[in-house]
Amino acid sequence: MSRVARLASLGALLASCLLGGPAGAGSADPIDGRTLVVLGDSYTTGGTWVDAMADKVAGRGDLSCAQLPDAWPGRLAAAAGLTEDGDVLDVSCQGASLTSGPGLSAVHETSRAAAAGAFGPRTAMVAIQLGLNDAWGEYGRARAASNPATVAGIDLFDCVIRPAGCGPEDAARGLVNDPADLTGPAYEARIRDVVTYVRYYAPAARIVLVGYPEIHVPGEDSVCFGILGLRVTQPRAAAYTEYLDRLDSAQRETARSLGVDFFDTRAATAGHGSCSDRPWVNGFADPTTDPIGIPFHPNASADEATARGLLSLLPQR
Repeated sequence: MSRVARLASLGALLASCLLGGPAGAGSADPIDGRTLVVLGDSYTTGGTWVDAMADKVAGRGDLSCAQLPDAWPGRLAAAAGLTEDGDVLDVSCQGASLTSGPGLSAVHETSRAAAAGAFGPRTAMVAIQLGLNDAWGEYGRARAASNPATVAGIDLFDCVIRPAGCGPEDAARGLVNDPADLTGPAYEARIRDVVTYVRYYAPAARIVLVGYPEIHVPGEDSVCFGILGLRVTQPRAAAYTEYLDRLDSAQRETARSLGVDFFDTRAATAGHGSCSDRPWVNGFADPTTDPIGIPFHPNASADEATARGLLSLLPQR
């Protein structure tokens, strides 16, 4: 079977799995697609801890797919002139991951975009910001064997406020991700089918893996957190800082291996990590960033820098 035939077969299979029917079913007209398509997680959607708490109180959970218009996808679409005519589709959701759950996976988000007719010959860019919520190592195996939402672990906030911080011993105990398991090939294996699908149905699209903003100085172990204008510094956050470093490397390696682009969000936000004089990641009720922004997530300055950088990669039509 030729490479083209294999791709066609894979595309049809994925479409059937994703959409519950063959590609293009229900429509006699070819799908042109949207110029910009975005897949991602809470670093993509934007959001506030106020809304998150309200959702939990109302029993809606914390996996909202509501996207703030001033998060980086909205800023990018507006700068590119795509907003007014609806030539953009953002299917990002809080809690999304490549494969781990409990939020939507990359395949689920691709399914939603495909069902909306987002992929086609007009599609110029597909930007994907996923991976931070995935589980690796003993922690990943524990989540896979149970309900992912019920596995007790240490998140970045817990790591900062714990006197002992979080280190390699916590990875060995399955309480945090094991950075050693997060490699380029491992990341690639979780996203390869989605990239193949997008390439087949949006052959002219520039596929961009979008990195995450600078939270800590790369290679260092300290993370800071602003609370009500006061800064807490955790010098023993190696389990998370190494994980973030490995995630950045894995995205880069995957982009090279699959022949897609990587947008270096760390470079775009360099010098504005959580311990900097002008942090571009949120604390909690911290007036130096966004007082109601989700902790450790990008503020408006970071979103603007990300949007500007991606605009330079968006092919002009």
